[in-house]
Amino acid sequence: MPSLKDLKNRIESVKSTRKITKAMQMVAAAKLRRAQDAAENARPYAERMQAVMSGLAASVGATDNAPRLLAGTGRDQVHLLVVMSSERGLCGGFNTTIVRAARHKIEELLAAGKTVKILTVGKKGREQLKREFGQYFVAHVDMSDVKRVGYDRAASIAQNLRDRFADGEFDVCTIFYNRFVSVVTQEPTVLQVIPAVFDADPEQSDSGAPYDYEPSEEGVLADLLPRAVATQIFTALLENAASEEGSRMSAMDNATRNAGEMIDKLTIQFNRTRQAVITNELIEIISGAEAL
Repeated sequence: MPSLKDLKNRIESVKSTRKITKAMQMVAAAKLRRAQDAAENARPYAERMQAVMSGLAASVGATDNAPRLLAGTGRDQVHLLVVMSSERGLCGGFNTTIVRAARHKIEELLAAGKTVKILTVGKKGREQLKREFGQYFVAHVDMSDVKRVGYDRAASIAQNLRDRFADGEFDVCTIFYNRFVSVVTQEPTVLQVIPAVFDADPEQSDSGAPYDYEPSEEGVLADLLPRAVATQIFTALLENAASEEGSRMSAMDNATRNAGEMIDKLTIQFNRTRQAVITNELIEIISGAEAL
């Protein structure tokens, strides 16, 4: 049975932990508002880009002049998987859900006899996959110095992917990230970016619009495809940032409430132990007085 001093020290320790988790929850809530606004503001542009590219891809994709980013290499033997995760932990199951989706895809591709290469963005996903699939790692993007996700960083990642594709390092590139829905809900998303796949909402599709493209649909598509890939990467980074802060806020809120419950239980145990000590001392005093 723990002593009064042990219980008191433990109560103080849990109280200190609760202060930390509460502070982290408040910081995450402030960051979430900015990250959520950025993600939601980027969605209309990404959706419109998706609709335009879908219409162009539908008319050009089947021709011999289709850009390589759209037509692909004609093979699907080598797959590059881009796993986007956070740089810091204490964010609930945010990283685990992304890694679980990536692990499932890796196992599926290996079982089919495909060649797998992994590029990680954020160290937490890399840490979780390193032990089991470390031999497939080809590159890592460090995001520890990024305070707020910008298009420049997404463009550099997209350029890296396009360069690798141009050098023939892979046939298919797929990204893994969490799409922000709410503070308590983030959807693991798997998206193929190379060769580009555009499945736009039929309500926003421009396939039936009487548009004329100059100099040609093929030329416009070839110019827009690199930007579309960068836009998809940028959108994924923004969604990931909002999902991370939402998951962290939820996790720290749960931790704060759990700490409060533990403090209540420890306080009851402390009071009972102290009462038992006082009772034993009174019994000893009374017994000694009766003996005299």
